[in-house]
Amino acid sequence: MTHEKYSHLLSPLDLGHTQLKNRVLMGSMHTGLEEARGGFTRLAAYYAERARGGVGLIVTGGVAPNRAGWVKPFGMKLTNYYEAFRHKEVTSAVHHAGGKIALQILHTGRYGYHPFAVAPSAIKSPISPFKPWKLTRRGVEKTIADYVRTAKLAKWAGYDGVEIMGSEGYLINQFLAHHTNKRKDKWGGSYENRMRFPLEIIKRTREAVGEDFIIIFRLSMLDLVPKGSQWEEVVELAKRVEDAGVDIINTGIGWHEARIPTIGTMVPRAGFAWVTEKLKKEVKLPLVAVNRINMPGVAEKILSSGQADMVSMARPLLADPEIVNKAREGREDEINTCIACNQACLDHIFSMKTASCLVNPRACHETEIETRPAALKKKIAIVGAGPAGLQAAVTASERGHDVTLFEAEEKIGGQFNMAKLIPGKEEFYETLRYYKKQLELKKVVLRLNHRVTAKELTGFDEVILATGVVPRIPKLSGVDHEKALSYIDVLKKGAQVGERVAILGAGGIGFDVAEFLLHSKETPSPGKDLGTYLKKWGVDAENEARGGVDGVKAQFHAPARKIYLLQRKKTRVGKGLGKTTGWAHRLSLKQGDVEMINGADYLKIDDSGFHYQRKEKVHHIEVDNVILCTGQEPQRELHEELQRLGVSVHLIGGAEATPGLDAKRAIKQGLLLANRL
Repeated sequence: MTHEKYSHLLSPLDLGHTQLKNRVLMGSMHTGLEEARGGFTRLAAYYAERARGGVGLIVTGGVAPNRAGWVKPFGMKLTNYYEAFRHKEVTSAVHHAGGKIALQILHTGRYGYHPFAVAPSAIKSPISPFKPWKLTRRGVEKTIADYVRTAKLAKWAGYDGVEIMGSEGYLINQFLAHHTNKRKDKWGGSYENRMRFPLEIIKRTREAVGEDFIIIFRLSMLDLVPKGSQWEEVVELAKRVEDAGVDIINTGIGWHEARIPTIGTMVPRAGFAWVTEKLKKEVKLPLVAVNRINMPGVAEKILSSGQADMVSMARPLLADPEIVNKAREGREDEINTCIACNQACLDHIFSMKTASCLVNPRACHETEIETRPAALKKKIAIVGAGPAGLQAAVTASERGHDVTLFEAEEKIGGQFNMAKLIPGKEEFYETLRYYKKQLELKKVVLRLNHRVTAKELTGFDEVILATGVVPRIPKLSGVDHEKALSYIDVLKKGAQVGERVAILGAGGIGFDVAEFLLHSKETPSPGKDLGTYLKKWGVDAENEARGGVDGVKAQFHAPARKIYLLQRKKTRVGKGLGKTTGWAHRLSLKQGDVEMINGADYLKIDDSGFHYQRKEKVHHIEVDNVILCTGQEPQRELHEELQRLGVSVHLIGGAEATPGLDAKRAIKQGLLLANRL
């Protein structure tokens, strides 16, 4: 019965020389383990866990074909047999787990974060500090040979195939776009010439590896940059790629320098499957749909409707390596869904840290974080059913402890119950669904609407306080004025807010409140409605404009309110937001005409509005409400009393520290503490 529900997703894909057991491709993600000490052993465990989870084909993080193609100095490359030998640990582990794995060959071109970067033309990227060297004719030929060499070494190392990375603005994309290719020789000029580079790579690779080896080509179908590829060029390249010997075409969406979010939580699910569907009419090869496909039902709909032949799930397999098995067994409600926050995956990578996952801290740490049965069963009380408390309860119970979870509110979730209300953050509903199911499965005793006392907790062996935070109220004249509201009043209690608003505090909560107030109840959320998303970010829904964006004007809905967002810090407003998503949140508020003011010294709230001083000048804003997003204080009211009573007590999450609300830290703390007890 379950197989029928996902009959397309779970059906095999015959490539002629080999067969994939289902239609799920684990998309390429760099993890940081590639360069870490002992990284191959950790990579082997990481990929093997996903193979056991049922994935049809895994694609590794990008591996450079030469030094110039490095992501950064000493990044992973595959250029000789010594380097290839280390990969055997990974391929053996995946094959032993019943999976297949392909190595992605990625040359960064002008995106390389090092002074050896090369490109078709010496044109600097807006996201790299280094101007690339122009490849000579001999350099072009050498680079093609390096791609081929890497593919041969990958086959020798036991990989089932390679993915040639031809999208996201990397080297191959740079050859294809006239914007980045100003060459006058046979590798530039006409599109026929600009296509020559990828086509030669594919043809020579196929000749070198034979017919019994998977070759995937990642083709940029929607560049999302001005002067990008025209749709007719995309189609022509796809047809030529098909003829050159590729087995699968994987969809690429957007260059890294594009100013349009493509994988964040503000992007609707399967938001680009329509692009893949458009190309399906032009080629016979299997096509892979990508981006924001995070649940089996979403994937099955894409496949059953004929939009694609496979689906790529990258970050969703960080969140839950068992997605495919859970779909097959009818356990969809047990899936730990990717919420597309980027906080522990991409943000970590771009900060030179090892990747992980906010909702699954074990991701990329499989050899370091293990949940094993407890040697001694304990009676454990957990106070607070926010992210930290929920994770601690689930893990402690999984280890065999007798767990009771107390929550003063009528439902679990803590701060997530406010986060899920923000337009573009609807995925938080999934996390709460997951934890609710886990509490049931692990037989955690849940006491809702119960404000527990210290006396009630004295009978437990261990007490974990995950009681979260309370808003910090600033010392400000008029803070008790009727115009003043806290973010909890707005998001949790549904307070009425006027048409002109000042928000004090421009951290994550301040931005969330601003986004919430920009939308009226009648305005569709861009995170749920594809048409609204495409209009908001200026993307041609027909993909007829060059690059999908040339001449397309962004159309933001009329903001529901006039908003002023202020902070005391003199740094740029929003500087502390996520490294890979902060720019999108800032741009979204700018589209809504939010005035962002830094270096503001808050003075007072009164009948006429809000008063502040900036650069020795006093300013006055006429507003209906002033919303306080000025930080939080730990809620630890039980801690000292429990210590006095001699109870073994632990603090996690916001109750432990509040440098800013951080669900990533809270969930990891809950997991690690429960593993220690």
